[in-house]
Amino acid sequence: MVVPDFAKSAGTLIALAADKVVMSDTSELGPIDPQFPKRDGDGSARWLSVLNYLEAYNTQSAKLRQLPNYVPAQIMLSKLDPATVVQFEAICRRARTLAEEHLRRWMFQNKTANYTKIAGDLMDNGRWPSHGQMISWQDAKQMELEVEYLSPESEEWRAYWSLCCLQRLAVKDHQKLFEADYASLVME
Repeated sequence: MVVPDFAKSAGTLIALAADKVVMSDTSELGPIDPQFPKRDGDGSARWLSVLNYLEAYNTQSAKLRQLPNYVPAQIMLSKLDPATVVQFEAICRRARTLAEEHLRRWMFQNKTANYTKIAGDLMDNGRWPSHGQMISWQDAKQMELEVEYLSPESEEWRAYWSLCCLQRLAVKDHQKLFEADYASLVME
């Protein structure tokens, strides 16, 4: 998989299903951080992190276990819906399992790796506190992902970058580009 600019969150999950990820200085992966829409008082949707929601739940639960009469923790936990917590835990398990499965079946199909550690590293909101946080090619290599670095000056990278730019020019808002071995098709 070639990442000319960014493949974050779900894009990172897709990248894990490749034999290797080709990256350069402009390339970014992102943490696997499932998101959910939350409506505010005026009806606008904000996308929030499932991992952060669960972290808040676990932090306040631990405080309440230590100090059963701690009012701030009681108030905060009363705002967290138990069914949502269970659903979010399932979403996180599914994302981690999918990441591990992609690594096992594709990226590391011919060699061994610690899939659980790599998936955990990609879902570590202590290391990657923001959904949009950049995971560079160096970070990806450090996590032991199969990454091929191409210099931005290399002929191969320039060809990838040129193709990416031409594709962006061809695709308008609300269109998608479908590609096959012999043709690309822009569709609404």
